[in-house]
Amino acid sequence: MTEFDLILLARAALAAALGFVIGWERETCGSPAGDRTNALVGLGAAVFTALALDLFPQETGRVIAGVATRVRFLGAGVILRQSTGEVRGLTTAAGIWSVAALGVVVGAGRYWTGLILAALILLILVWEEIPGLARIGYNKRRAAQRRTESGQDPP
Repeated sequence: MTEFDLILLARAALAAALGFVIGWERETCGSPAGDRTNALVGLGAAVFTALALDLFPQETGRVIAGVATRVRFLGAGVILRQSTGEVRGLTTAAGIWSVAALGVVVGAGRYWTGLILAALILLILVWEEIPGLARIGYNKRRAAQRRTESGQDPP
């Protein structure tokens, strides 16, 4: 096993662990994309990025663009329109996309940046559970609901 192999495995493990934590939060909310899905997305993005940087340095941008493009299919799979017209799964889809970006960052060797991004993603996901901040999101949703009920298109 080469030094690069060990580095690749460390990057993949960190990206998978961070994705798992983010996915665990999604799973506790009843999301269809939970801990394993997010761990695998983070791991895959990290591996593709690390390999591209090592084997195809001139094509790294294309590989990263390919990761972002392919992950959209996973995200599209969790977005559902209810019979009431309500769209569900957007946060989970955005979370999957964010975990892929996180995997790219960790795969590029930016460990601290990856840890900070994971914390930021988690903060955004639990925002409404933080006392005092939940009211901010509630007021925005309630205003949008009132516009919809009155026949106005939401912005």
